[in-house]
Amino acid sequence: MQVVSTAQEFRDWCRAAQRPLGLVPTMGALHDGHLGLVRQAKAECASMAVTIFVNPTQFDRPADLEQYPRTHERDLELLSETEADVVFLPTADEVYPPGFATKVQVAGPALSLEGIERPGHFQGVATVVTKLLLTSMADMAYFGQKDAQQVAVVRRLVADLNIPTQVRVVPTVRETDSLAMSSRNTNLTPKEREAAPVVYRALQAAKVLHAEGEQGAEALKRGCLSALEAEPLVEKIDYVALVDPLTFALLDRMGDGPAILVVAVRMGMTRLIDNVVLGGEAQQV
Repeated sequence: MQVVSTAQEFRDWCRAAQRPLGLVPTMGALHDGHLGLVRQAKAECASMAVTIFVNPTQFDRPADLEQYPRTHERDLELLSETEADVVFLPTADEVYPPGFATKVQVAGPALSLEGIERPGHFQGVATVVTKLLLTSMADMAYFGQKDAQQVAVVRRLVADLNIPTQVRVVPTVRETDSLAMSSRNTNLTPKEREAAPVVYRALQAAKVLHAEGEQGAEALKRGCLSALEAEPLVEKIDYVALVDPLTFALLDRMGDGPAILVVAVRMGMTRLIDNVVLGGEAQQV
């Protein structure tokens, strides 16, 4: 496994790589969710690249950026074990050198929910993902279903800018108690960690309602909200919403195709997001 730190080194490696080339963009603090993306890329591609970069432009609060875990040494050990071919590990100055003045802004799927709760977040995501895709010119880029709105934003970005990269979505990887894996889970206190699976249970409650024939967004949301509101350690519910998986437009009811029920809550200092696909499988959205 080769580790490079400059954009030129990364570009040169990718140009020489056997195709197809898969790309897994990460912010480090790797867990089995990330490694699942790596394994999928490894299975489908002749060459596989991983990027580790804690992107400062996608954090709306400086404290969140400061608190984000940085475990680069362990990350590289894990990637070596999963046989990644190259890891791009740049500094902030390498990605955003002096005089950097360009930002990529996506409307459409970036405007709702996370776009409201975290102003500027998707602009930061879109800018760094554009740079990574154009530097690597990867054939496929891998993202997790847990960050469903980010997936929609990247898909829109790739389509609108004619970037020749296929966006591949891998189902959410969960802990044994069904909590979606996230680097931020380490910030939960023991009591909060014990309570955190309520997010998944709330989504499953809505999924049961849908399986029983419920189509209306309000009823599905109420099924989810009732479970969340019953947990005292859920301090704030940022949103529960039924959305179109591609546009992330809010839906009043289920249509002919799949929809996603998305949720974001706060427990102490930690913000948890998760989702469930209704009317289709995660791989289909």
